Amino acid sequence: MQGSQGPNEHETVGAYALGILDNAEATAFEAHLATCEWCAQQLDELAGMEPMLAALADLPGSQGSPAIGESLAAKPSPRLADRLVDEVSERRAVKRRRGMYLVAAAAALIIGGPLTVLAVSGGSDGSTSPQAHATSPAKAAFEDMHDRVQATDPTTKVNAVVAVEKKDWGTHAVLQLKNVTGPLKCSLIAVGKNGERETVTSWAVPKWGYGVANAKTEEAKNPLYVHGGAAFTPNEIDHFEVMTFEGKRLVEVDA
Repeated sequence: MQGSQGPNEHETVGAYALGILDNAEATAFEAHLATCEWCAQQLDELAGMEPMLAALADLPGSQGSPAIGESLAAKPSPRLADRLVDEVSERRAVKRRRGMYLVAAAAALIIGGPLTVLAVSGGSDGSTSPQAHATSPAKAAFEDMHDRVQATDPTTKVNAVVAVEKKDWGTHAVLQLKNVTGPLKCSLIAVGKNGERETVTSWAVPKWGYGVANAKTEEAKNPLYVHGGAAFTPNEIDHFEVMTFEGKRLVEVDA
């Protein structure tokens, strides 16, 4: 406001949102609101301020001052109303910006395609099942490692290839597993020449399995790739075992 002129109609939106206009002022503003898109948008942004202030009105005052409800019984000054409106508007703007940042981050992840993402595909029966992505870290590591040993158990027919590489902390091992069906929970165990046993990694096998040659779905035909680490150095390992959680050995691979 300047001089003795009345408030600009656009500036009245804050007072209207706070519910502090008298009937005549509210009626006049509502007539303006019907034709002003900017005020309608601002009013939508400020929606909820009156219930918030009403809730504050139930709180008692402190240190002998009047209750908040009593202090709000009279109209707040235009400066106070503007401060309340500005604060709420800024907080909602921050929330919108934060939401936009989250959407942008999610989009970056989708476009970037992190290697750890699992694809979900449908089986022939219409069910969905997890399928290791073609560029999974385990498979990528397996393809770069040339120190490999494989074996097929004569009883279970499970085939395993274990690739290893020496690390400062021990041994990095990658397992390629085929011809195994579930449901099973399994572990890759590194057995040291001293008889000690270390769990390299664990996983679950779905009922359709992995690396099954005559399977009806691609996910069941594909081998499983998992990797992990052991404190043993490669020359301290005697062999690897693929074991179920129930203690059944599916296949043994010499180191």
